[in-house]
Amino acid sequence: MVKNLAGDKKQLAIAHHETSEQVEDLRQVNRELRIKAEGKEALEVEVSNLKVLLESAKQEATSMTARATALQLEKSSLETSIMELTSSTAGLRSQNSALSSLHETAKEQIRLLKATQEELETKVAKLEADLEASETARRSLHNDLQELKGNIRVFCRMRPLLTLEKSSGCEPAAISFPDAKSVEVVKVDPQTSRPKTLTFTFDKVFPSGSLQSDVYKEVSHLVQSALDGYNVCIFAYGQTGSGKTFTMEGPESVDLCTEGDQEVAGLIPRALRQIFDVSQKLQGQHWTYSLHASFLEVYNEEIKDLLVDKSNKKCSASCQLKTSKSDGAVIISNIVEVKVMSPEEIYELLSRARKNRSTGATQCNEHSSRSHSVCRLRITGTNTRSGHGCKGTLNLVDLAGSERLSKSNAEGVRLTETKNINRSLSNLSSVILALSRKDDHIPYRNSKLTHLLMNSLGGNSKTLMLLNISPVEENLGETLTSLRFASKVNECNIGTAHQNVDI
Repeated sequence: MVKNLAGDKKQLAIAHHETSEQVEDLRQVNRELRIKAEGKEALEVEVSNLKVLLESAKQEATSMTARATALQLEKSSLETSIMELTSSTAGLRSQNSALSSLHETAKEQIRLLKATQEELETKVAKLEADLEASETARRSLHNDLQELKGNIRVFCRMRPLLTLEKSSGCEPAAISFPDAKSVEVVKVDPQTSRPKTLTFTFDKVFPSGSLQSDVYKEVSHLVQSALDGYNVCIFAYGQTGSGKTFTMEGPESVDLCTEGDQEVAGLIPRALRQIFDVSQKLQGQHWTYSLHASFLEVYNEEIKDLLVDKSNKKCSASCQLKTSKSDGAVIISNIVEVKVMSPEEIYELLSRARKNRSTGATQCNEHSSRSHSVCRLRITGTNTRSGHGCKGTLNLVDLAGSERLSKSNAEGVRLTETKNINRSLSNLSSVILALSRKDDHIPYRNSKLTHLLMNSLGGNSKTLMLLNISPVEENLGETLTSLRFASKVNECNIGTAHQNVDI
């Protein structure tokens, strides 16, 4: 039994040893398993991290793919642009070559143009010299032509019957115009009671249907003479109501700044417009002009300035006439003389003068001018190229109408006015007749009117008398008186006008 126990013990010892080895092996296995478990956890963490990195890498790969695609597109676009730029560069090189060729051609053309310019400048200088000579010749020929026509000329114009005259049954006088220079009047001879034809011849006649432009066409040549350096006087003569103011100024309601009204404008505004227009054109020939205007009236043997307000007694004092000792020219003192730069400026002055002029109703004319009015334009021209100069004066005169005292039935102030008007017109007649007779003494100083116009009547002027006559039978006696006086004037030779020049 002991033997058995020893054997069992031995076996138990062996078994214990084996068990210990197994336990140790298990412990070793457990340690290995723990190590593996720890390694697995680390691997799982690493796997997780790798998954994150993989996802990030995938996203980055996607982004890179998109970017690569964009870059590929950009590359394609750039390649296209490079191709286009290459083509454009080739075109520009071709254009540059062409432009270089054009530049050389242009340089040659510029050289030729400069040569042509120099040649043309030489020709222009010669043409300007020729033009200046032509203008001098034109002025001389124009003056010769005017002298051949006579330095004192007479035109005759008959106004048409007025609406009031037609409605009131006024009989028209037997006045006709057989040609452009003749007036025929048929009147009954009181001795034989038979019709008698009287013929009057003038430089030009205008029937009742004549327009303002028809009259001015014949007058414009004289206005040109004023620009050329001559004294020019144009005066309207005739009985009251014969149309003098209409001929000289136009209708009372005319607005000279309105284009439509310019068709009925009279000689004064048309002459002033011509002076301005021609002086502007002559600037191209190196002429510059200075224009000074004044407006006067002779009323009851006193000279008044029409540009001064009559209500201002201090400023409306009578103007005085003096004679220059150096050249005998008539000088007007206490006068407003305005430098004018445009037609509109002088139209405004003309309108002001017209409002200030003395008018009044008479038995012969409801709105009769009771004074002689004078529009005076002093013209000074200078040629900046040659240094030559000229001075002209244009006098445009609207005479007051003559009236027979027996017919006018004037009283008081109107009687005084009528006497002074008739006296001054009679003195004008005496002066002209004395000039025609070559008298030693010419009675200029017998009236303010003839004294004022002395330089325009005394030989050194081109003078036009524009006779206005009435078509009414009732006025035939006064019409014949005017026609006879105008005929005497037409026979006058007052001498040769002299050009006022500075050389």
